[in-house]
Amino acid sequence: MKQYTFEICANSAASCLAAQQGGAHRVELCASMPEGGTTPSYGEIKLARKMIDIRLHVIIRPRGGDFLYSPLELDIMEEDIRMARQLGADGVVFGCLTPEGELDISAIERLMKVSEGMAVTFHRAFDYVKDPFQAMEQLIELKVDRILTSGQQKTAMEGAGLLADLVKQADGRIVIMPGCGVNESNIASLAEKTGAAEFHFSARENKASKMKLRNPALSMGGNGEIDEYMHSVTTAERVRHTIQALIGKE
Repeated sequence: MKQYTFEICANSAASCLAAQQGGAHRVELCASMPEGGTTPSYGEIKLARKMIDIRLHVIIRPRGGDFLYSPLELDIMEEDIRMARQLGADGVVFGCLTPEGELDISAIERLMKVSEGMAVTFHRAFDYVKDPFQAMEQLIELKVDRILTSGQQKTAMEGAGLLADLVKQADGRIVIMPGCGVNESNIASLAEKTGAAEFHFSARENKASKMKLRNPALSMGGNGEIDEYMHSVTTAERVRHTIQALIGKE
């Protein structure tokens, strides 16, 4: 039976705990999920580490938007990696690009040096590179452990063809981990189509706020497009169902 690894994209310490309870092997802790994930707070990382025994990876991303970083932003990323290490994180997740859509090798080397001894995942900045096969070979040379990618499409299912080609070319030299839109309804098909052995998903459900007094005229952000009285959180049940949807078919 093939051995799979399941990583949960967790938006809080509570989601990390639910991931562990649902049977996940690892979490990627992020803040600001509507922006694609940014570095979580000191307190969030510290409490997540205290609450879970499974592997904890922390995204190192100082802002939303593109992956072209200024010298100051790289300084911040270095400090965040040091913070994550100090708090007991097992790994970090980052990605840096040039204006031309190539890997920013010097920036990645700089962050790799600070990350020495920790696992490193290159995140979905990979989906914006000009040549994914060349970029993968460069990441192998840089000794990055894995690549999180949707196959340069909106969802991993839509990018399954490229994912399969990357898995084949990687040939075990680096982990290709499909992510984005992975759920209990498609994970088995995605595994079959790509040959991947690690999967990244959120398994979140919306929970209504318990606030009784509400002011519909106000919004703290998102131009009113985000329902601020609804919280999205990973649930152990969805994690368990998604895992079972794959391993139950083996």
